[in-house]
Amino acid sequence: MAALLLLPLAGCGNGTADVVLTTGFHRNEVFRLADASCSLAEVKVYLATEQNLYESVYGADIWSAAGEKEILEERLKENVLGKLSQIKAMTLLADRRGVALEAQEEALVQEAAAAFAESLSDEEKKLLGVDLELAEGMYRDYALADKVYQEIIGDINPEISDDEARTITVQHILIRTVTHNADGTESPFSSAEKERCYEEAQRVRREAVSGEAFEALIEKYSDAGESTLSFGKGEMEAAFEEAAFNLGTDEISDVVETSEGYEIIRCVSAFDREETDRNKEKIAEQRRDEVFGQEYDAFVDSLPRNLNETLWESVGMFREGEADTDDFFRIYEEYFHPEAREKAEGA
Repeated sequence: MAALLLLPLAGCGNGTADVVLTTGFHRNEVFRLADASCSLAEVKVYLATEQNLYESVYGADIWSAAGEKEILEERLKENVLGKLSQIKAMTLLADRRGVALEAQEEALVQEAAAAFAESLSDEEKKLLGVDLELAEGMYRDYALADKVYQEIIGDINPEISDDEARTITVQHILIRTVTHNADGTESPFSSAEKERCYEEAQRVRREAVSGEAFEALIEKYSDAGESTLSFGKGEMEAAFEEAAFNLGTDEISDVVETSEGYEIIRCVSAFDREETDRNKEKIAEQRRDEVFGQEYDAFVDSLPRNLNETLWESVGMFREGEADTDDFFRIYEEYFHPEAREKAEGA
C-alpha cells in the first residue's frame, strides 16, 4: 500500500490542507495552496499509483465487489487530493523554515525522476502527462516534505519505560452475552441467560485452575474468534486489559465481565522483550507526530486554499491496462531511504 511508503504524518490533526472552490486557475491546475500549485499530471500520477497499489493487494475487482463503485472511487480520489495537498503544504513549511535540498539530495531527485520516467511506457507518459521535468518537480516536493518533517522531529527522543511499553501475550475464553445482528447492532442476552453464562464461565474457570488444558477448554467453550492475543496498554477494553496485566506468566484470571461477555484469561507471557521494544518505537513515533502536528496544523490553518472544482470533477480512475504504474513511492524509497526499504523487505 502507498500509505506504508508515505511520510509518517498520521495523527497530525486533519493531516491535510482543506481545499475550497475558487476561479481564475491556470490551464490544468487542479488546486492552489497559497503559492504552491498542483497540476492535473501530478494528480494522475498519484491516482494511477494508488489505484494500482490497491488493486495489487485486493484485486482489480475491488471497486465493484462491494457494490459501491462510485463511493470507493470517490474515497480514492479524496485520498489522493489529501496527500497532494499535504505535500504542497509541507513544501511551503520547508520554505518558511529555510529548509532546502543540498546538492547531493538534488542529485537523488534527478536520479529518481529519471528512473520513474524510464519505468513508464510511452503510452503511460502521454496519458499521465509525465515528462522528466514534472517527475523531478514531484520528487523535489516529496524530498522537501520528508526533510522538513525530519528536521522538526529530529531532536525528539522520548524516554519510554519497559512498563509503559510492556507487551503481553494471553489466551482467553469468551462466553458471549450479546448477539451480533446482521445490521451491525447488538442484542444483549436476558438477565436469566446472562446468569447461565456466568455460571458456565465460573465452571470453565474451575476446570482451568484444576489443571485442564487451556487450549482444550478454548476449543470446547470459547465464542472468541481469536484465542491468543498480544497487546500493550491502551489497546484492549479496560476491564480485560486490567485483569490481563495483573497476571503473571501461566496465571489464570477470575471471570472478567466485558462488553462481549464473560472472559477467562490465561497469561502466556507477562513480558515480551521483542514486542515491547517494537512498541517503544511505535509510542515514540506517535509522540513525534504529535509534536510535528502542533506546528503543521497551525501552519496549514493559515494558508489560503482553492480547488478547481470543474477540473477535479472531470478526473476519473483508469481503465484496466491504461496505466499500470505503481512505482512512484517505491522509487523514492529506493533512492532516499534504501536502508529502511531493505529492512522492511527483509522483515
